[in-house]
Amino acid sequence: MHIFDYSFLDDGLLPAEIVNLTSTIAAFNAISETRKDNNKIIYTELEKIARIQSVKGSNAIEGIITTDARIKEIVDGNSAPLNHSEREIAGYRDALDEIHTSHEQMSFSENLILHIHELMTSIAGYDLSGKYKEEDNLIMEIDESGRRKVRFTPVPAAETKDAMEQLILAYMEARDNPKVNKLLLIPCVVLDFLCIHPFGDGNGRVSRLLSLLLLYKSGYDVGKYVSFEEQINESKDYYYSALEESSEGWYTNENSYFEFMKNFLSTLYKCYNELDKRFSTVNGKRLSKTERIEQTVLNSVLPVSKSEICDILQDVSPTTVESVLGKMVKTGSVIKLGQARATKYVNAKYIKKN
Repeated sequence: MHIFDYSFLDDGLLPAEIVNLTSTIAAFNAISETRKDNNKIIYTELEKIARIQSVKGSNAIEGIITTDARIKEIVDGNSAPLNHSEREIAGYRDALDEIHTSHEQMSFSENLILHIHELMTSIAGYDLSGKYKEEDNLIMEIDESGRRKVRFTPVPAAETKDAMEQLILAYMEARDNPKVNKLLLIPCVVLDFLCIHPFGDGNGRVSRLLSLLLLYKSGYDVGKYVSFEEQINESKDYYYSALEESSEGWYTNENSYFEFMKNFLSTLYKCYNELDKRFSTVNGKRLSKTERIEQTVLNSVLPVSKSEICDILQDVSPTTVESVLGKMVKTGSVIKLGQARATKYVNAKYIKKN
């Protein structure tokens, strides 16, 4: 049986790449905190966009999708969910909002984890909403020939509650150790949660919500302004590869957390880097309005709409935004996707050419 023990984080024998990433992220975080205090309007607008992208990204990883227009309507509360997928999306929205607004009052515990699962799944009508799995489950993958195979066998249902209790206690012990870097502790806990796989469904989405919560508790709130979930979705092959590598030998305590830690930190670094670019674009006083519009589109890895650009660049008129976007489409630097109100624009280099 796996023994939950994070004491290796206290021995100082960490890979240089992980140490360097941690230092860089801490520096980014300090800069962001200063900027946030002095630029509340900008950060409020970035938060609105990230909220939609987080709901979309985390559900997309699990194959739960709908149109961008419907995502926005559901997240903004302008429309009730119409089917099961949309109820799943609305559930994630509710859980995400509670973490964003109430993380200071939350403590990492079994009751909280069960509550997050219930909040996320109850609207979709799950029989085991807010309850641990009652049957053993498997983590499977499909190979190139279409054949299914077991990638990992999680903790049996009968042992799940005990495993979760041990996970929480190990986290608390490491959290209270002043020699343990709290940022490095988070991916270790998330990996163990995924290896336990305590729920019949929703484990991946809950793990991302817990990641955000623990980041908040450790003083890192970038996920509120740039979607952590969307960054995972953009590189999900790397994410799953790291998860597979770090879970190998988990039952016999022979696994290494380092690959998953590196993936987690790299994703977080991307969030801060993206936040830095977006802030610089929005706040770039030396740039003309045209240049700021261009950089907003070109620096975004996701398609953006005219309204989203207007939300970020509040001093630029919609007419100016539309004019610049039209010129960019003509020059081929961006590609126009969709029609009418669903129209979005994306950097041409992100569109795969046949």
